[in-house]
Amino acid sequence: MLEDLTTAASSAIAWPASYPQGYAVVDVETTGLARDDRIVSAGVYRLDARGEVEDHWYTVVDPQRDPGPVWIHGLTSEALEGAPLFGDIAEEFATRLEGRVLVAHNAVFDWQMIAREYARAGAQAPVKQRLCTIVLSKELRLPLPNHKLESLAAHFGVVQQRAHHALDDARVLAEVFRPSLRAAAVGGVRLPLHECLPLTEWTDRPRAGRQAGYGGEAGYGGDHRSTGWRPSRKRPACPYPNPGRYQPGEPLRQGMRVAFSGDTSVERDLLEDRATEAGLHVATSLSRLTSLLVTNDPDSGTSKVVKARQYGTPVVDEAAFGQLLGDVAPASEG
Repeated sequence: MLEDLTTAASSAIAWPASYPQGYAVVDVETTGLARDDRIVSAGVYRLDARGEVEDHWYTVVDPQRDPGPVWIHGLTSEALEGAPLFGDIAEEFATRLEGRVLVAHNAVFDWQMIAREYARAGAQAPVKQRLCTIVLSKELRLPLPNHKLESLAAHFGVVQQRAHHALDDARVLAEVFRPSLRAAAVGGVRLPLHECLPLTEWTDRPRAGRQAGYGGEAGYGGDHRSTGWRPSRKRPACPYPNPGRYQPGEPLRQGMRVAFSGDTSVERDLLEDRATEAGLHVATSLSRLTSLLVTNDPDSGTSKVVKARQYGTPVVDEAAFGQLLGDVAPASEG
């Protein structure tokens, strides 16, 4: 009865014509948070244009390595024995994503894990846009103590049955996304949609070991969709002094400090390697000394994008940066 009333209320709303035609609410559980970690399970709830559930799907995946934090996702090596490889379920997964906006809690994490799995399988996920429920809850100014999934669930009265089980997390997220979507439609809120860039190049690198905080509140535990999940890589010091900020219309110059934020279609480490080889200083954070920020999501609201606006740091997208890399001026000029 409540479901019927909810559907009726949704139908009565004057729905924004600009909103997407369908959504794939996704949760993936993984062996960890690093770039070479793997998916061990995935859950998807497909929703129609107004957020009504169409169907759901779940699979475990053989990660071809240690399953990682079993105490979190509960999937032991024994439980995963005989599970399909990602390549075996890639086509079925793709049918669940095709033509829909990917919705996830800290969507950039789930998207990048999915994109990497497809790159390993020699394919691309058919996803063009994603929507992060954390960002949407902020746009709606929901009165939450924090932006963990359990807080969002409590706000909407959704009962979580099996935390960190991909299908139940996807169910909970679908149930909190539906009223959020209706609230956005009623309020005329522009949905925070971001472009998903499939990886066009990929290379696996041997892992140097687990990063600190792997099982703690700031790592995989607690609000495990951390945006700081990429492990740091020791790079040689840039031999050139920083010549200052990049000036639009001019070439990059060796020694310039370059920072990256968000998705890249070329795997991030490869792009950073190219920048280093060209004589640029790859910075892991953004400061007043940063010469340039490279991002395909200039409206994403990440800390680097926000600081770039504050400091007046020039911003270019990946395609423009790729062109600039082809003609980096030597440090001695000027």
